[in-house]
Amino acid sequence: MAIDEIVTDPNLLMVLNASRDARVQALSLVDQIAATGPIENASPETLQEASKQQKLLITNLAQLRGFHRAAYFTARQTKSQTSEARQEVDRLHLQLQNLYYEQRHLQGEITACESYDHTYQQLPLIPLEDFLAQKPEHADADEVTLMIARIDHERSEREALEQKRMELLKRKQKLIADNKKRKEDLANLDKELEKFIDAAKPIQKLLDKNV
Repeated sequence: MAIDEIVTDPNLLMVLNASRDARVQALSLVDQIAATGPIENASPETLQEASKQQKLLITNLAQLRGFHRAAYFTARQTKSQTSEARQEVDRLHLQLQNLYYEQRHLQGEITACESYDHTYQQLPLIPLEDFLAQKPEHADADEVTLMIARIDHERSEREALEQKRMELLKRKQKLIADNKKRKEDLANLDKELEKFIDAAKPIQKLLDKNV
């Protein structure tokens, strides 16, 4: 694979082209000097041409140094940008890992919530069919709304039953108090009868003698 196919950066391509041109110029100058022989034997035209080629070579070398300097600074800038981009990628990768961790944590929490044995699931609610028969307005409700309505219904029913139990308890306590009072009245009546009988015994004896 040719170097031109590997290097695609414009600045580096300029360096390569300038380097190639300077090399060709230098080799051409060397060949020209070698073909001329000793300088003292060279003609003025040859020396003038050699000087011209030398100046051209110096110009090409100066241009090559300029391109090389520009490519160097561009490479430094690219390296700095690459480092900054790598840091950004590392930051985003760490953020992504944190998001994956948070996702797994939330999925675990969701699974735990779904498998949690909630207290409301143990409530002795009436069958769903019976509830819908009593409350048909909840027939199209979603699962959560339906469960809340069933719990509210159960709470209302239990409050009503508790109120009825308290009323019956009050009636029971009143009946117990009434029975106690009646027993006390009967006991007092028995005592009065005994007193009456005791008081009537002398009269009875007197009547028995007269008879």
